[in-house]
Amino acid sequence: MLVNADFHVHSCFSMASSKDMLIKNMAPKSKLKGLKLLGTGDAFHPKWLDIIEESTTYSGDGIYTDCDMDFVLTTEVEGKHRIHHLIIIPDIDIARELADKLPSKNKDIDGRPKTNYGGAELLEFVKEYDCLIGPAHAFTPWTGMYKSYDSIYDCYGQKPDFVELGLSADTFMADCVSELKDFPFLTNSDAHSPWPHRLGREFNQMELEDISFSSIKKAIKHKDIKANYGLIPNLGKYHMTACTKCYKLVDPLIAKENKMKCDCGGTIKKGVDFRISEIADYKEPKHPDFRAEYVHLMPLAEIIATILDKGITTKTVQARWQKLIDNFNTEIDVLINVPLDDIKKVDFAIAPAIGSFRNNSVDVIPGGGGKYGQISFENALKKPEKSKIITLDNF
Repeated sequence: MLVNADFHVHSCFSMASSKDMLIKNMAPKSKLKGLKLLGTGDAFHPKWLDIIEESTTYSGDGIYTDCDMDFVLTTEVEGKHRIHHLIIIPDIDIARELADKLPSKNKDIDGRPKTNYGGAELLEFVKEYDCLIGPAHAFTPWTGMYKSYDSIYDCYGQKPDFVELGLSADTFMADCVSELKDFPFLTNSDAHSPWPHRLGREFNQMELEDISFSSIKKAIKHKDIKANYGLIPNLGKYHMTACTKCYKLVDPLIAKENKMKCDCGGTIKKGVDFRISEIADYKEPKHPDFRAEYVHLMPLAEIIATILDKGITTKTVQARWQKLIDNFNTEIDVLINVPLDDIKKVDFAIAPAIGSFRNNSVDVIPGGGGKYGQISFENALKKPEKSKIITLDNF
C-alpha cells in the first residue's frame, strides 16, 4: 500500500513548540492533510510517552492509533557538536528503556534531549534495540551533520539507515554527493504545531506491506520510498549564505575573506547551497536507480495566503482552505492529484498557483541567514498586477 508519512515532528514538550501539539490535535489535522502515518516526535520524554499511551490504542508492532491516524514512535536527539539525529523506535517499552539509559541532563525537560554521544555512539546505542537512525536535516548550518563532517561515515563510523534532507535541500542537491548514492532520503516537516500548513509540509510516499514498524523498517532498508514531497529548497531559511542580522545574501568566498562577518556587524552563516558545493563530487546530480521522484510543493494555506495577501490563520484564508478540503477530501489531494479544471470550479483564483507548482514555474527569491525565501505567483495569475509577494516566515 502507498502511504504518506511524516516522521519528524515535535510534541508540546519541545522548546518553541505549540502547547496544542497533542495527539488529539495532531491526529485529525494530519488526516485533513492527507497523511496516514505520523511520527510522534519526542519519544524519549516520559510525560509525552504517558500522553501517547493515554491518548492512543496500541495497534501492534509499534503502531499507536487515534482517530484513524497511525503513529510510530520517533524522536530527535541533539548529540556531540550539536548535531541532530532522527530515530524511529520499535515500541514504547523500548522508548522508555532508551530514555532511561541515555546520558542526558535535560531529557525530562525538553522533548529534544541533548547528549554528549557522538553519531557513532548514538548509532550503537539505539541499534541494540533495533531502532532506525539517520542525520536530521543533514545539511543545515546550525545542527546538521554535514556542518561538522565532510563524510557521513566520519560521523557514524558505519552506515546509518537514511538521510533526512531538511527544508533547505532536495534530492537534486543531495545527489551531487557521491557517498549518498546508497542512502534512501527522507523528507519530513519538523513541525512544531498541528496546523496542516506545518504537519506534512514535507512528507514521504512509501510502499508498505502494512502499517507497522516492521514494514517501515523494511521499506527504508529496501529503499521503497516512491516519492519525496517538499519545499522548493531555495525557500529554506538557510539555503543561501547570508547575514543572520540583516539577512543580506553574501558571496561565500567574500564571506570567508571577511571571517564570516557582515558590514552591518552581524554574523554570516554558510548556506546549504554552498556547503553542498564544498562536499559535492558532481556538478549535476547523479540519481541512483532506486531514487524516488522529488516533487516540490507548498502548503495550501500558504498558497491561499500569498494570493490573498492575508495572514495564514485569518478566517478568510481558512474558509477558502476548508472549502477546497470539503470538495476534494485532503490537502495533498488538492495539491497533487485533483485536476486543475476541477479546482477552478471551486476556487478559480487559487488553481493557477497550484498549477505553477505542478509545472515548476514558481518565481522564488532565495532565503538565507535565518530568513525564509520569498515566492511570487505573478506569472501564474491572470491579472499579475494584483499578485502579491509575501515571505514564508510563518514556516
